[in-house]
Parts: sequence; structure tokens; C-alpha cells
Amino acid sequence: MNEIHDSSLKVEPFSAARAVAAGIDFAELQVGRHGLFWNEYRPEDAACRIWHWRDGQAHCLTPAGFSARSRVYEYGGGAFCLTDDGIVFVNEADQQLYRQSLAGETPELLSSGECRYGDLQFADGQVLAVEENRDRHRLVAIDVADGARHLLAEGADFYAAPTLSPDAQRLAWIEWSRPDQPWTATRLMVAERQNDGSFALPRCVAGADAEESLQQPRFDASSRLFCLTDRGGYWQPWVESTDGLKPLPSAAADHGPAPWQLGGSTWLPLSEGSYLASWTENGFGRLGLCGDSREDFTGDYSRFRHLALDERFIYCIAASPVSSSAVIAIDRQTRQVKTLAGGVAPLPAEQISVPQTLRYPSGSGEAHGFFYPAMNREEKPPLVVFIHGGPTSACYPMLDPRIQYWAQRGFAVADLNYRGSSGYGRAYRQALHLSWGEVDVEDACAVVAHLAGRGLIDGNKAFIRGGSAGGYTTLCALAFHTVFRAGASLYGVSDPAALGRTTHKFEGDYLDWLIGDPVQDAERYAARTPLLHAGNIRVPVIFFQGELDAVVVPQQTRDMVTAVQDNGILVEAHYYADERHGFRKAGNQAHALEQEWLFYRRVMALSE
Repeated sequence: MNEIHDSSLKVEPFSAARAVAAGIDFAELQVGRHGLFWNEYRPEDAACRIWHWRDGQAHCLTPAGFSARSRVYEYGGGAFCLTDDGIVFVNEADQQLYRQSLAGETPELLSSGECRYGDLQFADGQVLAVEENRDRHRLVAIDVADGARHLLAEGADFYAAPTLSPDAQRLAWIEWSRPDQPWTATRLMVAERQNDGSFALPRCVAGADAEESLQQPRFDASSRLFCLTDRGGYWQPWVESTDGLKPLPSAAADHGPAPWQLGGSTWLPLSEGSYLASWTENGFGRLGLCGDSREDFTGDYSRFRHLALDERFIYCIAASPVSSSAVIAIDRQTRQVKTLAGGVAPLPAEQISVPQTLRYPSGSGEAHGFFYPAMNREEKPPLVVFIHGGPTSACYPMLDPRIQYWAQRGFAVADLNYRGSSGYGRAYRQALHLSWGEVDVEDACAVVAHLAGRGLIDGNKAFIRGGSAGGYTTLCALAFHTVFRAGASLYGVSDPAALGRTTHKFEGDYLDWLIGDPVQDAERYAARTPLLHAGNIRVPVIFFQGELDAVVVPQQTRDMVTAVQDNGILVEAHYYADERHGFRKAGNQAHALEQEWLFYRRVMALSE
């Protein structure tokens, strides 16, 4: 694509294609007796491949024609596990399990049928997994030797994190029932092994009597059960005792994100009450060995995911404000850090816009986020407000090539963790209850006044963008406020009631929590539906939509485009025939990024 430059700006030629190409990411780091393994996503072909690192060398295990990605609950996670002699993974195309040795042979089909699998764990010769058959979910165990399937648990609406104790006598998992979400109320379950090898009826260890969100159950070497629970206000580590769960010494901070995906690992119990964990302070990630005392291993990084360790190293996927996601190994004695994959910055350090913590008043409370100053610009710059999806998700202070793309073009960026985002405790997360389309929009508008008041931006040149739920916030801001010059909706929600009628089971009741009952609270829905208030939008809007999207169906975007066009407002829309909910192909991502920038330039030129 050709670069188009504003002559008033001195920008480096950091193209949309380069920004997208730099978006290599990693997930599901695991260590075993055969070495270290991870799942790597590359935008160039949108495939996820498993890599094996041992003795200083890394090589790809996933052959052409395969991609290791689960779609359970639509967002997937936990797409592979280590076995005694290799791996088992979920193949993206058919969502079936495949067994693969480390010698490079063609993967062998292990399961069959119409089910989808995720959150894989290997234990005692079996793969434990969440099994999804249309809208029915179970926990199953599948023998690696012959593919025989065994039912472990059913009856709840959703399952996650099946975990077998080291002595193979206790099985733990997380489950929850509609209308709850995994970040509002879940249950920690345990089943004991019987003499015949089967498991007894499970008992609920926590979550039955009080509303709390539990995640990431873990056993230590002595088969004691631990988990994260937010009953104390944050997702913190607790351990079972004769009187139920009791807290471990920990920071008053979230030790895990909202579990939108399966297979997360942000903490690991060790011995004598100690544990390895990452947690969030003021939006920045920390890493440490914790217990009666704390050893800090944070270093220069600001986000940590998928923790693993052996006797010598702490392994994790980490990123910093000036380096992209990387697989790193930290020597537990010397604290020296070795980068095993990734971590290559797409720009020189002096050309990278570094995030500054945002904490500003909004409505009756306050909101959080990160501010990225514009590069190469002396006057007050225009602002792009980034709204993350979810909406119960979060943004992080790490190098994001998309943000750098805007900063290089003279735009400042406000990346928001509006009220309702995770990472700031349960109360902050719950602030979105029945208030979606209000408090998030209020926070998005308030940040413009806050930054303009500090003289950091030109408040008359503010733009807003968001994908999925972030697109909904964007459209509400444009329909109900006059703060922004223009906006971009990427597969955004324009009709929440229609979304509720068509969305998948995992989010089937989410809108009831966010807005209310669609029948009893019909007036509230109508008041917060951008499509019904499109006539209020008086500024240009650009839309991006995948034609295969099953979450926000394309017709929602088409209806919104038509409604805004009927106002005589400048509208642009781009549809991608081969994309689902969230764009994965490099060419499409680059095209969308550049078209959005060109659209904002056009808007600013029209008003000058």
C-alpha cells in the first residue's frame, strides 16, 4: 500500500502492513520433560502453530494444513496439551483432537464427530477437555492410546479448567450456570476417585452460597487444592482448609484477567504456601514468587501471561511498552532474561510512544487507561480513543503496533479501561451492571475533556474507535453525545436486542446483565440502541465487518450503515468475505487500519 503523508508532520514510514506484520502473538506456554512448547499466531497466514524449544533451539511442530486453535465458547483457548511422548491439539478446521509425536510425523486423528474441544489438560494417559456439542457442554476424558471417550461431568451450562491432582485421586474444575458469566459467579467443584477408578459425585468447594468468580484451580505437589477467587474484592489466590477456602498472602490486586478464553495460567502454587504469580497494579503487570516474602521478577516488562516454570527458569509470555509479545525465560538465581521467541520491536526505541497511566474523573467515579503522546508533532495533536471489546476485558500498557501506527501519524491515543473493565477489582468490573451504553460512554467522553484540559490534545479533533462491544460504545458516543469529530465501528453492536436473539450460548444472557431483560426493560434497550437513534449522528462514521461473523451478524452493520446514510452523513463501509468476529488475515487488517486513517484525514480536511 502507498504511504500518504501530511506535509505538516515529520513521520517515519511505518505502514499499516508493517504494523500488522508486527502483531505476532503467543499463547498457551507449557513446559514438560521434553522441553518448552507454545502456540504462535502469525498474521501473515492467520494460522496458529505449536513450537517446541529445547537445548537452545526452537522448531515448528505444526505441519502445513493444520492450525492449533479451539473455538469452544467461540473464543476458544487451551488448544493443546503435552503428553508422555508428544502433544495433542485441536485442529482449527474441524475442531477435532489430533495426536502428534515430537518426531515430526503427520498428526493422527484422535477424536471424531461434531463436537468441539478446548481447555486441554493431560493426566494419567488421558486428555481432559471441555466438550461442546452445539449448545451442550461437558467435561470428558479421552484416552490418548485409542481415543476412547469417558464422561466426567455434565449438567451445568458451562465448564472450564479440568485439573487432576498429582496422585490422580482428585479431579477439580470450574463450572457455572446461566445467566451467570465466568467473571460474575462460578463454582469450584471436586470429585474424589473411587476404588473402581471412577469418580464419585462432585461436591462444591466454593461458590455455592455466595456470588463470587473463581478461576484457575490448581493442585500443588501434595494434592492440596488452590484457586483464584474474587470474594475479597480481587482475583487472589486461596487454598482449601478444613474450614473452606482461606486466603494466601497476596497483593490487593487482580491476579488474573476476565476468563474470556480457556486455558489461562497467571499463577502457579509451589510449596509451603508459596506461589508464582502475575498481578496488576495501576494497570501495569507485576511478576513475582510470593508467600511470606516476595521476590520480584517484573524487570522491564509490563504484562505477563501463561506462566510456567522448572527448577531453573520461570517461563512466560511477556511484553513491555517498548517490546512486543515474547516468550521469555528468567533465570531464578541470576534473574537474567533470555528471549526465546518474539520481542522484536517494529520501531527504534526513540520512535516509540510510551504509555502514561491515565486516571481521571468521570461521572460519579473515575476511569482508567493509558495515554500515548503523538510523535513528531509540536502543536496539540488530534486524539484517537481506543475502546476495547468485551466489554468486560482490558487493555494493557504494552507495545501495540496499531497504536504506534497512529502515534507515528501525529495522533495521540487514549487506550481506555473504562468502568466495567477487568484488572481493577470486582467492584470496578461490576460497575457496568445494567449500565452498558452509559458509564462506558461517559468515560470515553470524559477522557477528551480531561486531556484537552491538560493541554495534551486538540479537543476539537477527537475520534473514537472500537471493535465488537467497543463498537457499541463508539456508536453510542456518536449517537448520544457531540464530543467526537468522527468514529470507526469494527464489527460493532448497533442493536443489542437483536444481538441477544442471535448470539451464541456463552453470551446468551450477557446482555440481560449489561442492560436488562429485553422484554421488561424494553424502554431501556430502546434508549441505548444506536440503530434507533442513528438520526442523532451528525458526524462521519466508517464501518468494518466480516461476512462470516456469527457474533455480530453482518446485517446489523448493514442496517446501521443505511440508517446513517439516510441522514446525509459521510459514511464508508468495508466488508470482508473471509473474516469472522475479529479480523485475523494480515491483508484485511492492514487494509482496515489504513482506510480508517485515510477516513479521519478526509474528515479533518473537510473541516479546514
